[in-house]
Amino acid sequence: MTQTAYLWDPISLKHDTGLHVEKVERAERLCPDRIREKLPNIAYPVVESHDALEAIIRVHYRGYYDFVHAFCHRGGGFLDAADTIVCRDSFDAAIGSVNTALTAVDLVFSRRARNVFSAMRPPGHHALPDRAMGFCIFGNIAIAARHAQQVHGIDRVAIVDFDVHHGNGTQDIFYDDGSVFFVSMHQHPLWPMTGLARERGVDAGEGTTLNLPVHPGTGEAEQLKAFTDTVIPAVHEFHPELLLISAGFDAHRDDPLAELNMTESGYARMTRELMDLAADCCQGRIVSLLEGGYNLTALENSVVAHVNELAS
Repeated sequence: MTQTAYLWDPISLKHDTGLHVEKVERAERLCPDRIREKLPNIAYPVVESHDALEAIIRVHYRGYYDFVHAFCHRGGGFLDAADTIVCRDSFDAAIGSVNTALTAVDLVFSRRARNVFSAMRPPGHHALPDRAMGFCIFGNIAIAARHAQQVHGIDRVAIVDFDVHHGNGTQDIFYDDGSVFFVSMHQHPLWPMTGLARERGVDAGEGTTLNLPVHPGTGEAEQLKAFTDTVIPAVHEFHPELLLISAGFDAHRDDPLAELNMTESGYARMTRELMDLAADCCQGRIVSLLEGGYNLTALENSVVAHVNELAS
């Protein structure tokens, strides 16, 4: 069994957003031809095709899927009010992100890899069931969770989101679902202004949402302490059968969109702790999907630190 797999597909380059901060250069910096020399001892398998429609409509409305397809093929524009821009090929790129997430889940359950990182864009954790939001088209991490449950037959999935922005789309999808434990550690106040500590889920999902808002300017040591003292024990108590990571690297001190102070070594430490957790709970099964990170050098270096720990 391969320890770690790194997934990337050139379709990601077709999602042309021009000068937008979530831009093609993010995918270029993470392509295997560039990254392999820094991550030489892992596998780079080909992304497999799936019935993406079936997977997507487990978490999104069919009408929304059809709207995105038609909107992109008419030439694109802003899918939402102001910040999720698409071009003609963005639908295909979004399907590529979904296929990569599904491939990652299949790899860990078929034991072809112990853990997997997907370096694909567009990201997904802000996408709501019926609309795009925050650069996100389809909820890749939510789609991966449902795929694991419905195709691979597991019951409990945990999602740890350390992107600097609250994963409001993921939370919305699973807010009343006790089978998915969602944890988000994020800067607050900051867009999208959700993710307060009192948001803990409803009905069958009450208690399976955990938000850790972090004040702007918080130091890395304080953030890591919260991760160690609160996130890890809470997820361990849930005892998932699969650990998913919404791996946004925009809490980095050099990122232009936020005001936190994470570094590559901090991301490495969080990854080590998640590796230990997964070893205890779910046979080491981790699927990590790229979300944010908008300083290109910080993004590349943080991804390398994260994947090196996954491969350790």
